[in-house]
Amino acid sequence: MTHLILIRHGETDWNRARRIQGATDIPLNETGRTQARDAGLALRDRLDADTPLLLVSSDLQRAAETADIIGAILERPVAGRYPELRERSYGEAEGVSIDELAERWGRGPDARVPGAETREQLRERALSGLARVIADASADEPSPVVVAVAHGALIREVLAFATDEQLPADGDRLGNGSAQEFSWQDGLLRLLSYSAA
Repeated sequence: MTHLILIRHGETDWNRARRIQGATDIPLNETGRTQARDAGLALRDRLDADTPLLLVSSDLQRAAETADIIGAILERPVAGRYPELRERSYGEAEGVSIDELAERWGRGPDARVPGAETREQLRERALSGLARVIADASADEPSPVVVAVAHGALIREVLAFATDEQLPADGDRLGNGSAQEFSWQDGLLRLLSYSAA
């Protein structure tokens, strides 16, 4: 069994302005760096120093920098950057405000935006990416803890899959720097702890 911890990247200026980022590569702001440090400190307090651990991230800079900050606190290298862990691609909605997205294409994760990745495509990519990460981790350690820094929409899809669409509940927000914990065994994903704002 693999213990999987998914951490949402720290805040960016586009998060603060409530703009859709998607695959647009936006850096962390200072608040985001603080959130990344807080996430790293929380992990350091929870995990035993000699626990086998693999730290990875999406290859977008906001997730990569969050992982770098966490890695410095845990004194662990970032073992890989996985494009499969990127945020949902939002097509024509990238860069627009959340309110404008709702006005033009509808509200919620099922909004139909031209050129956007569907929820189904995102879920398939996320799960195959996590399977790849866990296979890579298990090649070196039999039961490692995998910490993966990723993105809000991707983590929401993993949560929905693991809970048969029960979580996240309507109105639940996954805060920047928040952690969701799962067990992964033989391709089965089970939620262990849930953190929503």
